[in-house]
Amino acid sequence: MRRRRSEFIYLLILVLSMYMMVFSTAGFLVKLFFGSLYIIALFITLFSLMLENRSSHHTLLWMGILVFLPIGGYIFYLFSGQLYLKGHLFKTKRRKDRAEWKDLVNDITDPDLSFLNDHQRCFSTFAKNTSQTSFSTGTNTKVLKNGKETFAEIITELEKAQDYIHIEYYIFRSDRIGKKVMEILSDKARAGVEVLFTFDAAGSMKLDKKAIQDLKDAGVNVQPFLPLKYGFFNQKLNFRNHRKIIIIDGKVGFVGGLNVGDEYLGKNKEIGFWRDTHLKVEGEAVYTLHTVFLLDWEYVSGEDVLTERPQLKQTDKKGDGAVQVVASGPDTQQGIMSDFYYGLFSCATKSIWIATPYFVPNEAIRAALKVAAKKGVQVRLMIPKINDGFLTQYASRSFFAELLNEGVEVYSYTKGFLHQKVIIVDGDMASIGTANMDMRSFHLNFEVNVFMLENSSIADLVSHYESDIADSELVELSEYKQRSLAERSKESFARLFSDVL
Repeated sequence: MRRRRSEFIYLLILVLSMYMMVFSTAGFLVKLFFGSLYIIALFITLFSLMLENRSSHHTLLWMGILVFLPIGGYIFYLFSGQLYLKGHLFKTKRRKDRAEWKDLVNDITDPDLSFLNDHQRCFSTFAKNTSQTSFSTGTNTKVLKNGKETFAEIITELEKAQDYIHIEYYIFRSDRIGKKVMEILSDKARAGVEVLFTFDAAGSMKLDKKAIQDLKDAGVNVQPFLPLKYGFFNQKLNFRNHRKIIIIDGKVGFVGGLNVGDEYLGKNKEIGFWRDTHLKVEGEAVYTLHTVFLLDWEYVSGEDVLTERPQLKQTDKKGDGAVQVVASGPDTQQGIMSDFYYGLFSCATKSIWIATPYFVPNEAIRAALKVAAKKGVQVRLMIPKINDGFLTQYASRSFFAELLNEGVEVYSYTKGFLHQKVIIVDGDMASIGTANMDMRSFHLNFEVNVFMLENSSIADLVSHYESDIADSELVELSEYKQRSLAERSKESFARLFSDVL
């Protein structure tokens, strides 16, 4: 908090000094004083930037911006999210979560993964060494395609709840499907079922206040994640909880790309058809997914609830392949989801299929894809033809040339809006979750993905991906090179913001 206050003090000093030097009628000595104050504040800011040890070109770029656009540049610098990539804002949560997580996994023994093939074992070893947790072999999964399948399954399981419902969403609407879910939550709470509900304060900004109060009146414990009221002053406005988690009685879990709202059922005429993927989880991985929720709940509620919950369990019941839940964000190891994606791509021997709505990758991800393509691995990237944001749409397109030149196949999904976050490698490894392939998901947002090896659900993902290819247009390099100057300008402009998208 002290550091954040000092940065706003520097900003005020810059503004005041600039005003006194340029607009004030004060005498020479007064202007000299404020000029010196301005230089000192700017020097301290530039020195602090240098100590962050970013790449040299990023450091020099920001220094140039701060020198030549001091006021506007400093404000953008503060709220770009780059200043806190090391997680200063969530140091306490991260430290507490790691300690509790270590206690939970202490008694977990490594499962027998001898059934994995070489490239699967390549990734499982990487995943274990990176996250300090192993894959589960006592988990079963079910792929849910689009909103119709997902909400039908969620509602069915919610109505079965007997002990508790724990639910966490980035976007939760007060529309028809949202009200249906809230009605079930209220009914269950009145019946004595424990219902904990947290939503991201920015993503669910339009969630009706009366609906929230109705939930509370019914006995639902409701907590917003990172309220916006003080976000400007503590800079947490830029960090959002993008996770979508439901845990029911510790037996069933849901995670994936779908938020709660009618638009995810394709009922928003402006957006049209919504293509998405969700996952139902049963077995050991539910405990891990539940732990992710409970750590978030402790943060928003201030309650110490994790020690009162069932520990991570291993079961003798054989599951389907190997499954691992991975959480990422400012409260975890920096850039862990990017590392997992990179590790997955590095272990590929035949194919890498990616479906993501937002493709603004870092240099490591781009290098992994290009190297894989050069080795003869089939690399396919599918993104929506029309995105829901100007910057994300054109920033994504700005990466087409370097990928197409290396033989990567790029497809534009034309049937509607593609929102799923799915990766399939070699047809027998996959990832489903909330994390997009962009800097915001890699560094700023709280995310959670499920990674699967030798799991029967992967066959469903392959089938769905092939169907989506039929609803997509292949981007030809020759045609892409002939795009207009206006299109190239939009791409170049949007790419300037790639580090914060």
